[in-house]
Amino acid sequence: MTSIFQASYLHRILLLILTGLLGACISSQPYPSGSVLPQPEVPPKVRPPQVGQQWVYNVRNVFNQSLIDVVTETIVSVGKEVRIQRSSVKAGPLPDEIQSPWGFVVQDPHWSPPQVFQQALPLWPEQLLPKWSGFYRTRYQVPGYPDSSYYWGLNVTALQWERITVPAGQFSTIHYQNEAPYFESNDLFRLANYRQEDVWLAPEIGRWAIRRGYGRYLANGVFWANAYWEDYLQWELISWK
Repeated sequence: MTSIFQASYLHRILLLILTGLLGACISSQPYPSGSVLPQPEVPPKVRPPQVGQQWVYNVRNVFNQSLIDVVTETIVSVGKEVRIQRSSVKAGPLPDEIQSPWGFVVQDPHWSPPQVFQQALPLWPEQLLPKWSGFYRTRYQVPGYPDSSYYWGLNVTALQWERITVPAGQFSTIHYQNEAPYFESNDLFRLANYRQEDVWLAPEIGRWAIRRGYGRYLANGVFWANAYWEDYLQWELISWK
């Protein structure tokens, strides 16, 4: 019991150190700013899916704001599953996103490699209310490798309503944060992993106006001060239908 307690305590200390280091590293980076809105008396419903709905995003490197890609996401089927076909100006066809039901992701291609979850996870807060939060545990597989699965834990926290301006226009959004403070990577050389993202969901369009996230991880002999970066990207909506 003592060793388990010590391991848990050490894990919490490492996460606190990592969070502090990340804050120090990224505090000077540009951050989306919008005007705070009051909580709607009746929280709006997220637009239901229909075949042909489409969203186009500029994808930028947060460190230097360079435009690195343009990604188009289009709903191609609706039923038991909602399938979103994705394509990139830079790379061509991308892995699909699959939701089942709408608002709960089964195959998430946002991170690399894509993840296929054993239990669907919410893509946005289950209640569009500031201060709402939820924690979810599941396991995921990497497409093409069905014999292995990995732990995934996700915190979802709604922060506030904000009016956000992006190239596609101005939207009322619920700003929320996703955090995966500890998860298993399919890369055995990764010893610890952390991901976090801020999302501004616009219910009227059924998708986010902005999605901004990063990840960091440790390998053998590396400390958090020198943790490796995953991509640190910001997605901004440029058109939708």
